[in-house]
Amino acid sequence: MQPMTVQEIAAAAGGVWKNPRADAPAVSAVSTDSRNLESGCLFVPWVGTRFDGHDYIEQALEGGAAGCLCARLPERLRPDRFYIQVPDTRLALRALASAYRDRFAVPLIQITGSVGKTTTKEMLAAVLGARLRVYKTPGNFNNDIGTPLTLLGLTPEHQAAVIETGMNHFGEIRYLGEMVRPDIAVISNIGDAHVEFLGSREGILQAKCEILENLRPQGLLVLNGDDPLLNTVQAPFRTVRCGQSERCQVRITELSDRGVEGITCAVTTERDVYRLSIPAPGEHMAYSASMAVAVGEELGLSREEIIRGVGSYEPAGSRMRVVRLPDGRLILDDCYNANPQSVTAALEVLAKTECGRKAAVLGDMGELGSLTDQAHYNMGALAAMLGVDFVAAIGEKAARIADGAAESGGSVLHFATKEEALPELKARLGPDTAMLVKASRAMRFDWLVERLEKAYD
Repeated sequence: MQPMTVQEIAAAAGGVWKNPRADAPAVSAVSTDSRNLESGCLFVPWVGTRFDGHDYIEQALEGGAAGCLCARLPERLRPDRFYIQVPDTRLALRALASAYRDRFAVPLIQITGSVGKTTTKEMLAAVLGARLRVYKTPGNFNNDIGTPLTLLGLTPEHQAAVIETGMNHFGEIRYLGEMVRPDIAVISNIGDAHVEFLGSREGILQAKCEILENLRPQGLLVLNGDDPLLNTVQAPFRTVRCGQSERCQVRITELSDRGVEGITCAVTTERDVYRLSIPAPGEHMAYSASMAVAVGEELGLSREEIIRGVGSYEPAGSRMRVVRLPDGRLILDDCYNANPQSVTAALEVLAKTECGRKAAVLGDMGELGSLTDQAHYNMGALAAMLGVDFVAAIGEKAARIADGAAESGGSVLHFATKEEALPELKARLGPDTAMLVKASRAMRFDWLVERLEKAYD
């Protein structure tokens, strides 16, 4: 973060500096966590449903923060720290990030979608990184805290930024977009994630399309051209659709699946043909790559740079991470999150592995509302129909995964908890076995992956 004076912060956040002094230091970092902050930073107390960061202002200042924003002013103001009073710290952080974003004229790419946001972000960053110094959303900092903190990390050395934005309610993408104000907007797809809060896929489409409200007038919209709902979008922007159908301006052909080694494909645009080798499993990776081709061309990258960038892609975190263990054992660590679309894609990857035996460890999927029961049943049935040799269904909702697998002729066991399942999973992960591990993030299946890895180190 470039330094900002207290006067600049107060003006940007719409606040009042309550104890002004001439020697107040400039700030070059912002934190919302009093337990983890940089010395000399600005502390922004967050107000949640079960906590109020204002209760930790003194702890943050004692821990090295130079000052704070606050909607509730402490009774005692320290003379060696600054206090900027604002009506709402959440809105003040957004305003601060928005003002800071205006310092930079680099192209900003904003990404949303039901599935694959982070994968698409990482692919775009890899491709653009073949020529440019790219800044990207760290980890999953894609909400109303993470997005402003991400924007405040921009520096003059960056030549492009790839910003991932997530949501589970109406208005959230609009809220984040008002800070980002992208030059390029990307929507990866429309699925069932968060349908509990948005009512239907049409509601999800409406919420995702809020990204268009802050796209710059001369900006570019990049869409999945094989998504039926996205194909209903008509926007007053230059629009590029990416996919396998004939209507796509960026067309995927010659798709070849090499199992856990990745995929190859050709991507054809009006400008060129790109023969890509993507070092990550799953045919869905071709969509992220084709969108990266569209964005790379928009920003002037050469054919060679785009191809090299795609080839340098690395998955982030537990997103189809291939763990190779002795005697031909494989763990497909895809436990970062789960919804019906991503589980389907993961099961298809598992089914195409060349291991002699295939096992799927599947847990609860969240925020599916009225689709919950049927969606879990369908995933179990799909695993059996794809020839998966064994399914472990873990969790209360996953009981329906077990029903689906059993009633489709599959071998399945249901466990209430991952701790209960672990001994059986260790026994099932034999030589020449591929084991997929996938569930919603709340299930914390990374615990299972860590213990399975340790069992065969």
